[in-house]
Amino acid sequence: QVNMIESGGGSVQTGGSLKLSCTAPLDSWSARCMGWFRQAPGKEREWVATVEKNGRPTYAGDVQGRFHVSQDDAGMTHYLRLNGPKPDDTAMYYCAASDLSFCDAASRPFEYKYWGQGTQVTVSS
Repeated sequence: QVNMIESGGGSVQTGGSLKLSCTAPLDSWSARCMGWFRQAPGKEREWVATVEKNGRPTYAGDVQGRFHVSQDDAGMTHYLRLNGPKPDDTAMYYCAASDLSFCDAASRPFEYKYWGQGTQVTVSS
């Protein structure tokens, strides 16, 4: 059992910014792909971004250019910054880690083994 912990959620107005954090006692982040997902009430869990093993990020089309993933120098904490969020970005946000050997294109929830409990983001206009 690996407990991933998200934090940083809250309420933000359109045009503001919010930075989400994800930590986990995984033995090696560098050997895993790390993903961010979100789920709004009544909707399926939606892919937001993936950080490949080499550190290269990929983003879903509707967040490209607005959201930004990063990590601390030790590679133990991952971040998702929401720049200029919109009301449609309101959702529970989750971080996840994959155990797949090849996960660079991993954008589906079943491709990720470890999940956090989520952190709520509410965007108001």
